Amino acid sequence: MADFDQLVKARHSIRKFLSTPVPRTLLNESLALAQFAPSNSNIQPWHVLIADGVRRDRLKEALMTEAKRAAPVVPQLPEEFKHFRQELGAEVYGAMGIAREDKASRAVAVLRNYEFFGAPVVAIICIHQDLGRADDMSVGMYVQTLMLALTERGLGTCCEVSLAGYSDILRTELNIQPELAIICGIAIGYTDPDFPGNHLHVGRAPVEHNVVYLDS
Repeated sequence: MADFDQLVKARHSIRKFLSTPVPRTLLNESLALAQFAPSNSNIQPWHVLIADGVRRDRLKEALMTEAKRAAPVVPQLPEEFKHFRQELGAEVYGAMGIAREDKASRAVAVLRNYEFFGAPVVAIICIHQDLGRADDMSVGMYVQTLMLALTERGLGTCCEVSLAGYSDILRTELNIQPELAIICGIAIGYTDPDFPGNHLHVGRAPVEHNVVYLDS
């Protein structure tokens, strides 16, 4: 139990990776384990496309070109939830030593999303567009299981919703079928231990913020 607790707490978003190649055996082991994630009616609705090497580099160049051409396209949140993103941004940039008023450094940091923070592997997570919320939940459980499996094998990850903002580029570069909706990307690689931002573990709300016991 203690080992599982430690694994769950050890997983956190990595924002700078080493260029060290990721062995395909570790990816395959993690992907095989993630297949055991629960899913509605055992549909197993996740579709995963993994790019490394030349394919990854080509995708990065296409994304960076578009993100530099105009303001990066980030999937929006409803107004009442936007403060969460702002608070997280302040914490992340602070861990990197970027001041709130340093807009130039913040812009550079945002662009690093589209080069996968230097990770040599990126996975794009999709689901069939006709499926519903229960199936979205299934994909979420798959993604968590996959990231835990990768963490257990000494790899870092960062779940990147930002990549879904450029779905047209992802479809073109990775030949993603039109019936698949793109949910997010996952950057995968070995953590750069010298990057200060990688030592940030973002806090969580107390359990009672999300859970209500109905005792009577």
